[in-house]
Amino acid sequence: MTLLSVIFAAIISTIIWYMSAPKSEMKIGTLCLIYWGASLMWFVDAVFEYAKIGAEYFNPAPADMLNDLYLGLSVIAFGLIIWLVILFVKDPKGVVKAALLKKTGAIS
Repeated sequence: MTLLSVIFAAIISTIIWYMSAPKSEMKIGTLCLIYWGASLMWFVDAVFEYAKIGAEYFNPAPADMLNDLYLGLSVIAFGLIIWLVILFVKDPKGVVKAALLKKTGAIS
């Protein structure tokens, strides 16, 4: 479930990136790379786990599936947090800079 949820996030972010590719103001490409990297990591993990336990890999317990889903959702959330930090630091539209200048101008 972890691999599946992160792959869906990667596909959705790639579609959004492709639809807004010429502009690329919101650094969606970075989000795509984060999710595709996580997908690759979970795929390698799945291959090694399958090599270890064999066909039993395809019959997980419901509790294991739920734990994997929570892990996948937390990876997606963490990827979004990293992307937001990058977005605020780069500030492509100048919104953060304008807000900080407005506040400092109001204080003095």
